[in-house]
Amino acid sequence: MGKAKPAKHTAAELSKKAKDALINKGGGNAGKADRLGGKAGHAKYKCPICAQQAPDLKSMQLHHDSKHSKVPFEPEKCINVQEATGGVTTAGVAVRGSTKKK
Repeated sequence: MGKAKPAKHTAAELSKKAKDALINKGGGNAGKADRLGGKAGHAKYKCPICAQQAPDLKSMQLHHDSKHSKVPFEPEKCINVQEATGGVTTAGVAVRGSTKKK
């Protein structure tokens, strides 16, 4: 009888890889555009009908015309996600695991 196949990756290695893939680590000028949100960063507006997110009102209008054509588009009803979270775009808006866990 032969030996069992060894594991290719350890659990710690896989969890580190997943963590690195999901956390926005951009700092300084490299991640500035991402942290500002809008077109370059995380979605700013949320559709009040289906909760689909869009980076700007123009994209939200295109989404609305495509998916909710029977309902008139009212930009004031779109939820500004960045305003709701206090301007923090990398903590809970579209990035998973960005807050420190104890």
